[in-house]
Amino acid sequence: MTSLFGTLCDRAEKRARYSKTVSALQSTTLNTRLDLDIYQGDIPRIARRAVYG
Repeated sequence: MTSLFGTLCDRAEKRARYSKTVSALQSTTLNTRLDLDIYQGDIPRIARRAVYG
């Protein structure tokens, strides 16, 4: 049972980090995102890769 609880906590933590990463990327200016070659549609993929690998 503790393994299940640990897994749920880990998933909740990763989901929170994913949401925070998406929010941080979306809050950058358009010019900054373009300088970094980050387009609006790429943000979820970039955040997913950063958090989940």
